[in-house]
Amino acid sequence: MGTYLYAITAAGHPLRLSGLNGVGDPAAELRTVTTKDLCAVVSDAPQELRAKRRDVAAHQGVQERLLADGAALPMRFGLVGTDDAQVAAVLEQDRDSYLQRLSEVDGRCEYHLKVERDEDDLLREIMRESAEVRRLNDRTRQNPGAYDDKVALGELISQEVQARQERARADIVARLAPAAVRTADVEPTKRHFLNVSFLVEREKAAAFSEAVHAEAGQRGDTYTFSLHGPLPPYSFV
Repeated sequence: MGTYLYAITAAGHPLRLSGLNGVGDPAAELRTVTTKDLCAVVSDAPQELRAKRRDVAAHQGVQERLLADGAALPMRFGLVGTDDAQVAAVLEQDRDSYLQRLSEVDGRCEYHLKVERDEDDLLREIMRESAEVRRLNDRTRQNPGAYDDKVALGELISQEVQARQERARADIVARLAPAAVRTADVEPTKRHFLNVSFLVEREKAAAFSEAVHAEAGQRGDTYTFSLHGPLPPYSFV
């Protein structure tokens, strides 16, 4: 059957688990696997586990309760160990690493920021500021059959887009990083040139959110900032 893992805490964590259900249908009963210094909140793993809304909500509900009472390392959805004995062995084996991570996330939460820019606005900027782009664009308009010029224009625009997005990304992160403890990069998406997580002290969460909104205001309507949080510190576990 296996042992399903929700989170790891220090042994002294309050572990208020009453009223919570685990994953599965019927919902599994929560229990703990403990060592001298650590505790893993677990349940029996269901035979078939899929990322259904109810199970994902149950998984996150356990983590949110634990985080409300102290530091916890949230495990990703669907993590299953062989049995309780194996979980206990891993807690012992990686004791120092888990304790260090618990210290790092104590009193902190994660904010995830995505930023996209209007494509037409970016292209207008490139056309306005790059004489070579304007030259190649004029040549391809005057001579629609100039294949080499079209290829060169496309490659140059692609390079300009990437360079400008990288500069904007570095600038935004540099402005916001002082309000956070750590940052963690995530692979940019097709739409979002910036995709990054920030580890923020809970008592400074409002100030961080204000900094993000201020940065969005300075960038103007052609930029779209999407901030999600506070979240369990998944990106820093």
